[in-house]
Amino acid sequence: MAVPLPNSPLSVPRLRTVTRTQGATEALKNGEVSPHGLALDFEEVPVLVHAFRRMVRDLAYDVSEMAVTTYLVAKAHGVRFTALPAFLVRDFHHGAVLVDPESGIREPKDLEGKAVGVNRGYTVTTGVWARAVLAEEYGVDLDKITWVLSGDEHVAAFRPPHHVEPMRGTRGLGERLLDGELAATIGAPPAAPRMRALIPEPREAGLRALRERGHWPVNHLVVVRDDVLRAHPDAGAEIFHAFARAKRAYVERLRGPLPEPTTQDRTLREVMAVTGADPLPYGLAPNREVLDSLLRHAVDQHILERAPAPESLFDPGTLDLVG
Repeated sequence: MAVPLPNSPLSVPRLRTVTRTQGATEALKNGEVSPHGLALDFEEVPVLVHAFRRMVRDLAYDVSEMAVTTYLVAKAHGVRFTALPAFLVRDFHHGAVLVDPESGIREPKDLEGKAVGVNRGYTVTTGVWARAVLAEEYGVDLDKITWVLSGDEHVAAFRPPHHVEPMRGTRGLGERLLDGELAATIGAPPAAPRMRALIPEPREAGLRALRERGHWPVNHLVVVRDDVLRAHPDAGAEIFHAFARAKRAYVERLRGPLPEPTTQDRTLREVMAVTGADPLPYGLAPNREVLDSLLRHAVDQHILERAPAPESLFDPGTLDLVG
């Protein structure tokens, strides 16, 4: 919970915060940017998904980066935190589905009637978007596939649909793919050099989807505990503005030379080249279309019973903000 500094007229609430160090958050984490009237005390969690689980199950932080679909499921099950429309991470997922070329799987429709392994849980955002690509671009009937999970769900109350089952035994997803038990895997690292992406030239496929239909998936956003938002009604807006200022500084750097660009840097530059715009737009308005798409796919994939109104997902003080 937010902890005030002791006995000082200049004291501000200190918020226990977790976010991965990356371009869009660097200025926040090095102290160049901070929210007005608040202090973010950053904790380092080497495996970020561990922080997601602690936040979902124990409300372990005041402010946390969070996978979007994990947030949707947590919200549907009454977890007491609320999102800010600051989308820290976006990516394409056309390359997430891996196959063994020796298996006879040649195109996405070949997966119907077979078992496909999913790294970790069914609600992992990468898996949701990858399945959306299979359904939307290749006409795959997702209900005709058995989805085999290597792990459990962050939201323990979530119950997957009937065609989702846990992986049993000690062999990993890659081994099961190579021996033919699985037709493909989603989101798992390649287990052998011969494994390849099912969708040819996945990077170009993602950029083509962006050019043709504006497909640019959101993966992570920011959540704040509801008790913090009640105690500090302006906190949502102030935290949003701080994240937005840090992001804008990063986007400005992307426009110039970078000595050692990361994979994320290169992807965002490619998006900028296609759209001519900020590759990480914050705010509900510029992200309504992608959120509507994600909600529709979450319902189609039996993750949500119904799609909530996007406005209901975010702190009211941030609904009109754009960053």
